[in-house]
Amino acid sequence: MEIQFQRHVIFGAVIWATTLLSPSTCSKPCYFPAIFNFGDSNSDTGGLSAAFGQAPYPNGETYFRTPSGRYSDGRLIIDFIAESLRLPHLSAFLDSVGSNFSHGANFATAGSTIRPPNMTIQYGPSPVSLDVQSVEFSDFHRRSQIYRKKGEIFEKMLPREEFFSQALYTFDIGQNDLTAGYKLNMTIEQIKAYVPDVLVQFSNVIKNVYNQGGRTFWIHNTGPVGCLPYILDRFFVNPAEYNKYGCASPFNDVAQFFNQRLKEAVVQLEKELPMAAITYVDIYSVKYTLITRAKKYGFEKPLVACCGHGGKYNYNLHEKCGAKKTINGKEVVIANSCNDPTTKINWDGTHFTEAANKWIFRQIVNGAFSDPPNPLDMACQRRNIKNRV
Repeated sequence: MEIQFQRHVIFGAVIWATTLLSPSTCSKPCYFPAIFNFGDSNSDTGGLSAAFGQAPYPNGETYFRTPSGRYSDGRLIIDFIAESLRLPHLSAFLDSVGSNFSHGANFATAGSTIRPPNMTIQYGPSPVSLDVQSVEFSDFHRRSQIYRKKGEIFEKMLPREEFFSQALYTFDIGQNDLTAGYKLNMTIEQIKAYVPDVLVQFSNVIKNVYNQGGRTFWIHNTGPVGCLPYILDRFFVNPAEYNKYGCASPFNDVAQFFNQRLKEAVVQLEKELPMAAITYVDIYSVKYTLITRAKKYGFEKPLVACCGHGGKYNYNLHEKCGAKKTINGKEVVIANSCNDPTTKINWDGTHFTEAANKWIFRQIVNGAFSDPPNPLDMACQRRNIKNRV
């Protein structure tokens, strides 16, 4: 994996240099006046918190200095994407307090799946699955323009109509579709069997956005689930199936299976949507390299959560980050953060720290892990389908 990572970086640098020098390629960066994001907790900037209660402190402690709706100590990859395009951080569509949608909206909510869940929020995934996010987007697109015409505050807080065709559409979802199967005690093969249906529904949402004028899509694959503390703590794996880094190989194998099928779905979408510029981003390779080479990149104990309570991985399902308990008549936080989150990769057993998110973003922004290998600010460049490999 380390050799593969190095090849990605070198290849990306060569392609980027070629892009800059080639007279046949437009070297002018794309114009993205807005971002519309779809996903789960990896890119949720306040959706679930608005609907079901704020993610408690110490979430947000590093950057925002207060809970910000994000399941991290600070910024997420989507925040760094927005900053790199000189856009404001995205407001969550579900958050009615202090939101500004003039430069896009975030439909992601923690716990979201691509397929509609069959469990309530108390026992499983978020009810705001990708199909719901798609409906929210369609409604937002239509109604935002109705209200924008009223002028005054609406004109300032809602996007222009042309922004919907010029925007960057980002997707980071699918992880919870895999872990939902584990929670239902499904076998690896049973989970793999429903992946094709998951991706049909994913493709349908891309097509819906495309039919409403969306043209530029930036799609993250799913990360190495088998290296997450909450997976390692909750689900039994035969000791022989842990790799030398301590990750559970069966769960990572399923993630890679999903990613391969996702890439195939993207290839098909490119054929069906001729005006779309679709970038597939290999987040898995970046995250796996960071976890397995943590010390090299300035991090420590990659499988141990920064914010948690007890156990081998500092993770407890019933006492998650920010959990409180009454001791001697006084309420105290028993699942607090570590002394220095900047040295940690994992924040709360499931999500990444701001430091890790920033490192990951820096690896993907130049296109080194993208297919086609366009940098983020050149993502509007469409691939020549005849040269598709």
